[in-house]
Amino acid sequence: MQRARIRLSSPDMGALDQVINEVKMVVKKTGVKMYGPVPLPTKNLIIPTRKSPCGEGTITWEHYTLRIHKRLIDINADERSMVLIMKIMFPEAVLVEIELI
Repeated sequence: MQRARIRLSSPDMGALDQVINEVKMVVKKTGVKMYGPVPLPTKNLIIPTRKSPCGEGTITWEHYTLRIHKRLIDINADERSMVLIMKIMFPEAVLVEIELI
């Protein structure tokens, strides 16, 4: 039996949890074994920008933060379960990488 590793990443935790719940439902239907979701370290992207658009005045900066949350799921995959996982409608905010090990 093959193992599928699914990596999920998204700045939106709600969309990420929704995808994880849908994957869990597919796993329950097919009866395959699932390991995870394992939370990976959150990536913080800090973007500094100038407050003043014209460049005059004091030099003041604003800092915006974008947090990217990641999860890892391993599944003992058969063909039927992988077809059902591929049919899941993933939100645009969620990046999905599926790797067969």
